[in-house]
Amino acid sequence: MAIQHAVLALLARGPSYGYELKGAFEGAVGPQWGPLNIGHLYQILDRLSRDGLVVAERQAQAVKPDRVVYEITQAGRAELDRWLGEPSPRSGGFRDDFFLKVTAAARSGQPATVRTVLGNQRGHLMRELRNLDGLRRRTEDPVVGLLLTAASRHVEADLAFVDDAEAVLLADGGALLDTLQAGRPEAADRRPGPIGATG
Repeated sequence: MAIQHAVLALLARGPSYGYELKGAFEGAVGPQWGPLNIGHLYQILDRLSRDGLVVAERQAQAVKPDRVVYEITQAGRAELDRWLGEPSPRSGGFRDDFFLKVTAAARSGQPATVRTVLGNQRGHLMRELRNLDGLRRRTEDPVVGLLLTAASRHVEADLAFVDDAEAVLLADGGALLDTLQAGRPEAADRRPGPIGATG
């Protein structure tokens, strides 16, 4: 998660300090992302400063403690341009907790377990989709609206995977689950083809 680049993008608009950056980040990405931890933000700013991508200047205030204002450097602008110019691979590859849960349920050999796992996930995803739809209808920021639409598309893809898993694992009345539970290699030979494939 390249929050450091998002911070550089905010600083490219002008110098700023920690809490102002936190508010600007949260306002820019909207409620779906969640709040930015201020301690984590200061760690990012310290790292950017050490790497020469920002410079920090301590400014005295009349009543409050000194405030540290950060400004992007030329090296920071070059790094921001580099980041913006390259594609974004999925972070962490395709590792996914739910996929591991489906794997465990399938290898249990119990259709009821598979149905429970898939049903619980489907319910969770449907609630998440309704929540995202409500947030999208309330936002007036077109960029936040795009982020919420992207989040909805991810949820829709996850729902499609639940449907695929149900079709593959439960289509034959539990025979495939029996072979998976037994760990027999011929299970792969009896597995249904890809969803939508014609033979």
